[in-house]
Amino acid sequence: QVRLVESGGALVQTGGSLRLSCAASGRTLGVYDMGWFRQAPGKEREFVAAISRSGISLYYADSVKGRFTIARDKLKNTVYLQMNSLKPEDTAVYYCAAKGGIPTARDLMTLDEYAYWGQGTQVTVSS
Repeated sequence: QVRLVESGGALVQTGGSLRLSCAASGRTLGVYDMGWFRQAPGKEREFVAAISRSGISLYYADSVKGRFTIARDKLKNTVYLQMNSLKPEDTAVYYCAAKGGIPTARDLMTLDEYAYWGQGTQVTVSS
Protein backbone atom coordinates (compact mmCIF):
# COMPACT_ATOMS: atom_id res chain seq x y z
CA GLN A 1 0.00 0.00 0.00
CA VAL A 2 1.20 3.50 -0.79
CA ARG A 3 0.67 6.66 1.26
CA LEU A 4 0.42 9.98 -0.58
CA VAL A 5 0.98 13.44 0.85
CA GLU A 6 0.34 16.59 -1.17
CA SER A 7 1.94 19.95 -0.56
CA GLY A 8 2.44 23.27 -2.29
CA GLY A 9 -1.04 24.70 -2.19
CA ALA A 10 -1.31 28.41 -1.47
CA LEU A 11 -3.13 31.65 -2.14
CA VAL A 12 -1.96 33.17 -5.42
CA GLN A 13 -3.10 35.98 -7.69
CA THR A 14 -4.60 35.47 -11.14
CA GLY A 15 -1.85 34.75 -13.63
CA GLY A 16 0.46 33.35 -11.00
CA SER A 17 2.08 29.94 -10.74
CA LEU A 18 2.31 27.13 -8.22
CA ARG A 19 3.92 23.74 -8.12
CA LEU A 20 2.15 21.02 -6.23
CA SER A 21 4.04 18.00 -4.97
CA CYS A 22 2.79 14.54 -4.12
CA ALA A 23 5.27 12.55 -2.07
CA ALA A 24 4.80 8.83 -1.69
CA SER A 25 5.84 6.45 1.04
CA GLY A 26 5.36 2.77 1.58
CA ARG A 27 5.92 1.76 -2.00
CA THR A 28 7.59 3.06 -5.11
CA LEU A 29 5.39 5.17 -7.36
CA GLY A 30 6.97 3.49 -10.35
CA VAL A 31 4.35 0.74 -10.26
CA TYR A 32 1.42 3.16 -10.32
CA ASP A 33 -0.24 5.47 -12.75
CA MET A 34 -0.66 8.83 -11.06
CA GLY A 35 -3.33 11.45 -11.32
CA TRP A 36 -4.25 14.87 -10.03
CA PHE A 37 -7.86 15.73 -9.33
CA ARG A 38 -9.52 18.77 -7.83
CA GLN A 39 -12.70 19.63 -6.02
CA ALA A 40 -14.13 23.11 -5.81
CA PRO A 41 -16.72 24.06 -3.18
CA GLY A 42 -20.11 22.65 -4.06
CA LYS A 43 -18.78 20.72 -7.03
CA GLU A 44 -17.81 17.15 -7.72
CA ARG A 45 -14.21 16.07 -7.79
CA GLU A 46 -12.86 16.29 -11.32
CA PHE A 47 -9.91 15.06 -13.31
CA VAL A 48 -7.01 17.46 -13.88
CA ALA A 49 -4.00 15.53 -15.17
CA ALA A 50 -2.51 12.05 -15.23
CA ILE A 51 0.77 10.37 -16.03
CA SER A 52 1.29 6.72 -16.81
CA ARG A 53 3.64 4.59 -14.73
CA SER A 54 6.16 4.66 -17.57
CA GLY A 55 6.03 8.44 -17.64
CA ILE A 56 5.42 8.36 -21.38
CA SER A 57 1.69 9.03 -21.54
CA LEU A 58 0.30 12.31 -20.24
CA TYR A 59 -3.33 13.38 -20.09
CA TYR A 60 -4.93 16.71 -19.24
CA ALA A 61 -8.38 18.10 -18.77
CA ASP A 62 -9.27 20.57 -21.51
CA SER A 63 -9.57 23.34 -18.94
CA VAL A 64 -5.89 23.10 -17.98
CA LYS A 65 -4.19 22.12 -21.25
CA GLY A 66 -1.32 24.42 -22.06
CA ARG A 67 -1.21 25.77 -18.50
CA PHE A 68 -0.57 22.74 -16.26
CA THR A 69 2.17 20.13 -16.53
CA ILE A 70 2.34 16.81 -14.71
CA ALA A 71 5.69 15.13 -14.12
CA ARG A 72 7.16 12.40 -11.97
CA ASP A 73 10.55 11.98 -10.35
CA LYS A 74 11.18 8.32 -9.67
CA LEU A 75 14.28 8.96 -7.59
CA LYS A 76 12.34 11.24 -5.26
CA ASN A 77 9.22 9.07 -5.45
CA THR A 78 7.26 12.24 -6.08
CA VAL A 79 4.77 13.50 -8.65
CA TYR A 80 4.41 17.18 -9.46
CA LEU A 81 1.78 19.43 -10.94
CA GLN A 82 3.18 22.67 -12.31
CA MET A 83 0.37 25.18 -12.65
CA ASN A 84 0.89 28.37 -14.65
CA SER A 85 -1.42 31.20 -15.70
CA LEU A 86 -3.74 30.39 -12.83
CA LYS A 87 -7.33 31.56 -12.96
CA PRO A 88 -9.92 32.03 -10.21
CA GLU A 89 -11.78 28.98 -11.55
CA ASP A 90 -8.73 26.87 -10.67
CA THR A 91 -9.53 27.42 -6.99
CA ALA A 92 -10.07 24.01 -5.39
CA VAL A 93 -8.62 21.36 -3.16
CA TYR A 94 -6.16 19.39 -5.25
CA TYR A 95 -5.68 15.68 -4.66
CA CYS A 96 -3.13 13.27 -6.02
CA ALA A 97 -4.03 9.65 -6.51
CA ALA A 98 -2.43 6.37 -7.52
CA LYS A 99 -3.83 3.44 -9.47
CA GLY A 100 -2.69 0.08 -10.63
CA GLY A 101 -4.39 -2.04 -13.26
CA ILE A 102 -4.42 -1.46 -16.98
CA PRO A 103 -3.12 1.98 -17.92
CA THR A 104 -5.67 2.95 -20.54
CA ALA A 105 -6.31 6.58 -21.32
CA ARG A 106 -9.88 6.31 -20.12
CA ASP A 107 -8.89 4.68 -16.83
CA LEU A 108 -6.22 7.28 -16.11
CA MET A 109 -8.83 10.01 -16.42
CA THR A 110 -11.46 8.21 -14.33
CA LEU A 111 -11.67 9.06 -10.64
CA ASP A 112 -13.12 5.69 -9.61
CA GLU A 113 -10.14 3.82 -11.03
CA TYR A 114 -7.80 5.28 -8.42
CA ALA A 115 -7.34 3.27 -5.23
CA TYR A 116 -5.05 5.51 -3.21
CA TRP A 117 -5.59 9.18 -2.40
CA GLY A 118 -3.80 11.93 -0.56
CA GLN A 119 -5.48 14.31 1.87
CA GLY A 120 -5.48 17.25 -0.54
CA THR A 121 -3.92 20.69 -0.66
CA GLN A 122 -5.83 23.97 -1.03
CA VAL A 123 -5.19 26.21 -4.02
CA THR A 124 -6.88 29.60 -4.00
CA VAL A 125 -6.57 32.00 -6.92
CA SER A 126 -7.64 35.55 -6.22
CA SER A 127 -9.01 37.82 -8.91
